[in-house]
Amino acid sequence: MKAEYDFSKSTRGKFYCPNAVFSFSVFLEPDVNDFMSKLAEEQDVDIQQLVNEWLRANIKVIQSVQKYL
Repeated sequence: MKAEYDFSKSTRGKFYCPNAVFSFSVFLEPDVNDFMSKLAEEQDVDIQQLVNEWLRANIKVIQSVQKYL
């Protein structure tokens, strides 16, 4: 690595995109992955779709319980 870098000819914010949407990967443990893959195959849906449906269902359950806390 250099001691100094010359940024005098650079453009600030050249790659900045305020409307960018970022997704992140989720890595399932092997046992969970096996179960979800088998279930997705049986239902003939993509595993991503199945996992998202399960997570949305859990979000609804959590939200409904939080009303009473």
